[in-house]
Amino acid sequence: MKRLSGILLVAAFFVVFGVAPARAEVTLTPFIGSLFSGDLPNAKADYGASATFMGGGIFGGEILFNYAPKFVPASAGNQAVAQSSLMGNLVVGVPIGGDAGKTIKPYVTGGIGLFRATAKKDDFFDRVTSNDFAYDFGGGVMAFFNDHIGLRGDLRYVRTLRGDTDNVGFLQKGDLNFWRWNIGPSFRF
Repeated sequence: MKRLSGILLVAAFFVVFGVAPARAEVTLTPFIGSLFSGDLPNAKADYGASATFMGGGIFGGEILFNYAPKFVPASAGNQAVAQSSLMGNLVVGVPIGGDAGKTIKPYVTGGIGLFRATAKKDDFFDRVTSNDFAYDFGGGVMAFFNDHIGLRGDLRYVRTLRGDTDNVGFLQKGDLNFWRWNIGPSFRF
């Protein structure tokens, strides 16, 4: 399963980078948001950034990084766990109002990437880390006020593809799933 996931991850990154033609629209979006529902008992704040490359305004690819510093809060028996991920996604959007100026672009997206959970075991030992593959899919809207500045909102479902072993013993074994929403300013080039 991990080998198949690795092959799919490499293929997705080639597709993402192969989609951007010489005249691609590039959108950079720093964001804040939350991880919630699914296997998470409480919402977790996260932040990150995405770079979206759209060819012809309709098809494209995206690289998304997020970080949730308190994915699992500290308790008497365990240190806090931080979560981060790096995802490569395909994006299909419909530009309403054209590719320039004031536009609204609803889109759907999906892809795969690396899901990482990190905990500090204690003050004398190294960090304990779990690296897993994950996939996400969802959609959102990019609304631009002019040629370069806009706002982006997004909702995605995320699921890890965990193996039989568990490197961070206090995280549950098996697949982990949750939802992610985020919002942030978008800068189009």
